[in-house]
Amino acid sequence: MQRILYAALLTALLAGCSHTDHPAAPEAEATDGHAHAEGEIIFTPEQAKAAGVVTETIQPAPFADAVKVGGTLEAPAGSETTVAATAAGLVSLAPAVRAEGMHVGSGATVARISAQGLPDGDPVDRARVAYETAREAYERGARLVGERIISQSQFEALRGQYEQARLAYEAQAADHSAGGVAVKAPAAGYVKQLLVRPGDYVAVGQPLVVLTSTRRLRLRAEVPERHLHRLASVRTARFLTPYDGRTYALDSLGGRLAARGRATGGSPYVPVTFEFDNRGSFVAGTAVEVWLVGAARPDVLSVPRTALTEEQGLYYVYIKTSDHTYRKQEVTPAADNGHRVAIASGLHGGEEVVAEGAVAVKLAALSGAVPEGHNHQH
Repeated sequence: MQRILYAALLTALLAGCSHTDHPAAPEAEATDGHAHAEGEIIFTPEQAKAAGVVTETIQPAPFADAVKVGGTLEAPAGSETTVAATAAGLVSLAPAVRAEGMHVGSGATVARISAQGLPDGDPVDRARVAYETAREAYERGARLVGERIISQSQFEALRGQYEQARLAYEAQAADHSAGGVAVKAPAAGYVKQLLVRPGDYVAVGQPLVVLTSTRRLRLRAEVPERHLHRLASVRTARFLTPYDGRTYALDSLGGRLAARGRATGGSPYVPVTFEFDNRGSFVAGTAVEVWLVGAARPDVLSVPRTALTEEQGLYYVYIKTSDHTYRKQEVTPAADNGHRVAIASGLHGGEEVVAEGAVAVKLAALSGAVPEGHNHQH
């Protein structure tokens, strides 16, 4: 999809830059009036800006090594809430909880339960009848105890039954409407698990939805035994979520190393656990890619992960050679720490590399088109 969007953007840029009142420049001539070397890619500053191209001058710098492993986002103990039915009937889910991962605000309606058409009738109506019956008994008892016809203890029993019936009716009637009894979330969170489907019959107290807290989450990484010797240097981590394709650094999320575990039950994996603030739309239970970040090495040439493009198993970056020209450079990647990739060969330092928007430059190279009207002759 990203490639399609870039292609559409590039086509629009090239089409918008052509002018019919200028003759086409000779193929061998450059857009600035000078001959270009073979293999150079013409991409004007206007096109680069529209495509979101950002460059970075590559220099030797510290590079933190990392171990790439699998992991899971987990909710700490006590951060999950199960929302249960407050009445019996047929359940309908609110729009905010029709899919796992959706956010629910505190006090928001999670579901509605209706007893219309059921043999036992509406539970709110039954609660109202019980309340009115208990109230009449209580008021009659108040007169009888004054006339010493019933004892004080008998009157207190009637009072207790009345209070219980009143509270039960008020609790159900407060959230009752034509659509049934509203069941509300006691706290904000994300839908971790749906336990019922629309139209299911539910009983009082039956679990409907599991919500997970939005405050703190855990990242549990499963480390193969062959990497155990590298765990001592691990201090932080990065992880990539499958639903948005973004990589997140725990350092920017208030993260900390919580525990290094031990292999149990013959498992070839050792758990390493981190805790962090849930400042994004992270969902507990999500499987993620994890980079366990260790000590940094000095004087390493590296590029952002977004700078690399791959073709048939070979890797390339695009180097800016002038305001409107670029060239393709093959490189050999080494270590990848989830943020940057160390380069073993292909760069020497000092090159201005396309850090963001490399796909747009790649599409310009594949098009082989030099837009008319951009010969910039002086």
